[in-house]
Amino acid sequence: MKTNDLYSQINKIKKEKDVVILSHYYMSNDLQVETKDGGFVDFVGDSLGLSIQASQTKANNILFCGVRFMAETALLVNETKQVFMPDPSAGCSLASSINAKDVIELRKKYPGVPVMGYINTYAETKTQLDVCCTSRNAIKIAASLPSDKIIFVPDLYMGQNLQMRVQKELGKELILWNGACEVHEAFASHNSGMKRAIDAEFLFHWEVPKTLTSILDDGAKGMIGGTTDILSYVKKSPKKKFYLASECDLGVALKKENQDKEFITPCIHCAYMKQNNMVKLLAALKAIGSDQQQKYQVTIDKKTMQKAKMPVLRMLELSE
Repeated sequence: MKTNDLYSQINKIKKEKDVVILSHYYMSNDLQVETKDGGFVDFVGDSLGLSIQASQTKANNILFCGVRFMAETALLVNETKQVFMPDPSAGCSLASSINAKDVIELRKKYPGVPVMGYINTYAETKTQLDVCCTSRNAIKIAASLPSDKIIFVPDLYMGQNLQMRVQKELGKELILWNGACEVHEAFASHNSGMKRAIDAEFLFHWEVPKTLTSILDDGAKGMIGGTTDILSYVKKSPKKKFYLASECDLGVALKKENQDKEFITPCIHCAYMKQNNMVKLLAALKAIGSDQQQKYQVTIDKKTMQKAKMPVLRMLELSE
């Protein structure tokens, strides 16, 4: 089937079944084409943007192209809707690095210290958090907590990168957990690309190891931030060459918005994100409303739902 015919079929089924399709920037190119550009995706974004879109959608069904914690978050902020994934088994190495019992133990070790959890956690873990944050709003959320110490979970590297700004701007200390995203951690062994980027500006995601991002402290040009921060920075920068240290397919959006600029990257893909594809997406769409829909539906038990949604809703309130 030709691409245009496939897009047309997907859009037809979407309309018939009242489905909104959300897609993360880490999806492959064909899953990032929005309806305004002739595709079928209603919104492409980062974790915060997708959470906001999920909370505001009027559609009865959400089809989420991402990993499971993202689809769970969409359900937490919209529990009256049905949420589906092309592949509900798509996990996350970072989200799997911590669970609710781990957070309970941290609370015992540091009594009275608030817990700020990265959105990259499963619903079960979120039941023990005070508030969630994304890579885009972490500083703002940290500023809102009335404490000079904050437990931040689960990303160690993100925490280390945030630590300097949190101390300098807020006078606060972060207590960290030893978790990591295997994609961003992998950049530590790709120094060859950095050596080729002498005349480039560096684009580091918060989750990249401090051993790499420290070159900015030594005078290298560039920035550390979330996905949307990176997109905004490149758009405003007069520089024509950039070294991208984040999931390879963020380059899709970067190149689309900045066709006159060059991006150097080791092109490390997230295997979990790449479990999503067009074949699975179409199968999930067709299954909605049939006896096969449970294969693609994301569910959370009521008790977990009620506790896990609170830190996410608090984050969205503080992000306004």
